[in-house]
Amino acid sequence: MVVGLVETAVPTAKSTISSVVKKPTFLSSDPIINVARGDPTIYEPYWKKMGDRCKVVIAGDEFMSYFCNTMNLCWFLLPELDNAIRTLHRVVGNAMVDDDRFIIVGNGSTQLFHALLYALSSPDLPEPINVVAAAPFYSSYPEETKFLRSKLYKWAGDANCYDKDEPYIEVVTSPNNPDGSIRGTVVNREGGKAIHDLAYYWPQYAPITSKADHDAMLFTFSKATGHAGTRIGWAIVKDKVIAAKMVKFIEVSSIGVSREAQLRAAKILGVIADDCRNLDLKGENFFEYGRRLMSERWGKLRELGMKSNGVFSLPKYPRDYCKFTGEYTDSNPAFAWLKSNEVLNCENLLRDESKIITRGGPSFGVDSTYTRVSMLSRDVEFELLLERLAAIKGTVNGN
Repeated sequence: MVVGLVETAVPTAKSTISSVVKKPTFLSSDPIINVARGDPTIYEPYWKKMGDRCKVVIAGDEFMSYFCNTMNLCWFLLPELDNAIRTLHRVVGNAMVDDDRFIIVGNGSTQLFHALLYALSSPDLPEPINVVAAAPFYSSYPEETKFLRSKLYKWAGDANCYDKDEPYIEVVTSPNNPDGSIRGTVVNREGGKAIHDLAYYWPQYAPITSKADHDAMLFTFSKATGHAGTRIGWAIVKDKVIAAKMVKFIEVSSIGVSREAQLRAAKILGVIADDCRNLDLKGENFFEYGRRLMSERWGKLRELGMKSNGVFSLPKYPRDYCKFTGEYTDSNPAFAWLKSNEVLNCENLLRDESKIITRGGPSFGVDSTYTRVSMLSRDVEFELLLERLAAIKGTVNGN
């Protein structure tokens, strides 16, 4: 039995980190807890109580054409979604969405990442352009960059170590996945281009300190609202030429994006924006709900960490003034970046002793004393995770 998302575990990279063989804390009949991926089922109770407010009805003769708006550069973008995206960003204040910015919709932010790699590359270069990200970086960046074996771009590793006098694309995730840190570009050289992945720059995860204003920014419906299965992402792009190349990539790879999915996303984003602006709203708006829930979970995890005899440690995040809430707030990242203080392979330790599946540090470009744990699972899974973590005893002090 597997509790959580059923999937193949990420292979463990070879490491020289110590691996102590210990008697498993749990029996073979106990369920596996899979927190290797960020499946955002944490928000299911909120959307269930919303009832029909997010219902979308589509008649049989609707959305039969490939085209949404031939007057728009992104001709497959539903006008309702364009408006909903711009409205929500203005309400939250987390990104510049002036009328001169182009909104490009994609089948999740993964497709948009590929579209941006294509758009920022040049077929005229003698060698593929280098793609870098500062470690610990999102574990899918290397795989996605290498997957098509493109002659336009290639993965070049950790941005902190990049010393080539060549064109490059730096991918910046902020708040960062996996460690939740707030980031900017690292390389900062002439001829460089940047992709800013802002999937987690929403009030439930981090204080909104300013409107992000970068050349190319990525957002995703899955992490903003929890609706991962709808497969909607969007890019906010300044340059028309780059935006047009992205549209061409999506046109060739998937001939646009499902209009049914876009309509659902537009409806839900609109409901969130309306509730955030409703001063007479009874109860919490979505971001208040999400921030409270994430804060409670982080509080429990940190409390457990203080009682764990120093087996694990967690990053510390500075409080900052959030312009959305109007108060100083903590960061509550979507992932916990656990470190073994006993210099053990953290992924192996959790898997072998406690039947917890995580994603180890080598997948993110760092050593195996680190592992990433999703904070976005259902309540029953999260409580079981805490129970298992509390049962792990250290080896240094003889426990």
